Amino acid sequence: MKKIVILLLTMLPILAAAQVNHKESCTSIMVGKRASTDGSVITSHTCDGRYRTWMTVEPALKAEKGRKHTVRKGTLHTESPDDTTGVRNVGTIAMNEATYAYLNTAYPCLNEKQLAIGESTFSGPDTLVNENGMFLIEELERIALMRCSTAREAIRLIAQLVAKYGYGDGGECITIADRNEVWQMEILGEGPDKIGGVWAAQRVPDDHVAVSCNIPRIGRLQRNNPEYFMCSDNIEEVAKKYGLWDGEGEFVFWKAFNTSWANGRNFREREWFIFNALAPSQGFTYDMPELPFSVKPDTQVDVTDVMNLLRSTYEGTEKDMCKNLKVVVNRKRDDGTTYKDTVVSPVANPWMGSTMQQTLNMLAPGTVEFQRTVSVAWCSYSFVAQLRDWLPDQVGGICWVSVDNPAQSPRIPVFCGTTALPEAFARCGQKKYDEGAWLWQYRRANKLATVAWQRTKKQHMAAVMHHEGAAFSGLKTLEDNVKGMKNPAKAGKQLNAYTQQVYDNTRAAWADLEASYWHMFGMGF
Repeated sequence: MKKIVILLLTMLPILAAAQVNHKESCTSIMVGKRASTDGSVITSHTCDGRYRTWMTVEPALKAEKGRKHTVRKGTLHTESPDDTTGVRNVGTIAMNEATYAYLNTAYPCLNEKQLAIGESTFSGPDTLVNENGMFLIEELERIALMRCSTAREAIRLIAQLVAKYGYGDGGECITIADRNEVWQMEILGEGPDKIGGVWAAQRVPDDHVAVSCNIPRIGRLQRNNPEYFMCSDNIEEVAKKYGLWDGEGEFVFWKAFNTSWANGRNFREREWFIFNALAPSQGFTYDMPELPFSVKPDTQVDVTDVMNLLRSTYEGTEKDMCKNLKVVVNRKRDDGTTYKDTVVSPVANPWMGSTMQQTLNMLAPGTVEFQRTVSVAWCSYSFVAQLRDWLPDQVGGICWVSVDNPAQSPRIPVFCGTTALPEAFARCGQKKYDEGAWLWQYRRANKLATVAWQRTKKQHMAAVMHHEGAAFSGLKTLEDNVKGMKNPAKAGKQLNAYTQQVYDNTRAAWADLEASYWHMFGMGF
């Protein structure tokens, strides 16, 4: 690719790239307990797109005979917990038993029993969608978190609900983890004339890691291996009915239900990059026809490693979007003489929108080749869930959440025993500028930083890492305190206070970053 010198870029990057569609909207990384550094089971989710960012803790409910749960559609784009714009009630199901408290994100993600669920859309063939099915994926996640304490229970319950009430969504992958194991469940409709669904679930081996990025990843059906595999009975029948499999030869789930945009493979940049980062000894190449469902990492994986991977932009690789954006600068040698050097432009950033890319490519075709990086500027929120069986559930499960670009925002711990979140968490900010919404309390500095990312990056990432370290540094004392408490309400107050403290500290730090950047730009940077 021809390299050029860009002397000045003056446009603020457009935030959403035109190349992105709903099929490239989320990333989930999973880690088995023997693959992690401390025995944690990990799942994660980047909710990439303009989804709601408000979140609440929904309390547990006592058993009540005759209680009904209302199933809804249209909840992903509301502005606040009481906003019902575009929301439809589509039916009710019995909910007589007691339920668990859970963290109510756009795609509900963690309950009080250390059950966590990530998500990644792969859409699948449109011919399988039945919009009359009662359940969208986010509502299935909600019911599973309210009623289940293990991944296997969640998979079985979801299968029962789909069979009875119907699945009305496109192809989805949910990555379900508990204190001991993590599973990947992929689910589709059964066709427009059938209330039901097609699904397969595969367990990630305890010493393995796995990744899901908008492509079905489950391969060969293993019905004789119930410890590691579960699936519906109708898979091959539905695939043949809709011309997705000819009935000859080996049946491969991802091949039948994949769509042509993936070029006939079960991976793209993100899966390939993440597996290579965690298991470089296996030498995965981008021209391989298939990647394995999971891999054993070369070294054990820490929860902070997953956070770092969710920040990835392929910097320094052939897929680095900034590699051709250069400026010439004057350098001074030790003897006082000067020379000219070519460096990455201070205003180059890996989250350039389509308008900026088109402008640069108009000046010199081929300057920027779009790559779907792991971290994206259009992320609504993301989390890394860390589940630890050696600690009480209240403090053993942590959901490390952030809003906006996961490469730029700090992570705030929310615990299984958290009972109240900071006030700003209940405000969205996606549909309007809202200083009281936590999204904008971080987004302002993040977006300003991209104006001259090569100059702000060092300061910005130092803040990210400092506050991440600070959040981790207080955990041991908190865990010891909570372990010694017999009163759950008292323990909950300590957990709430810890979350509030990390939020308060990072919110103030990002306000300082914002002020620093305005000063920098006011001085002409």
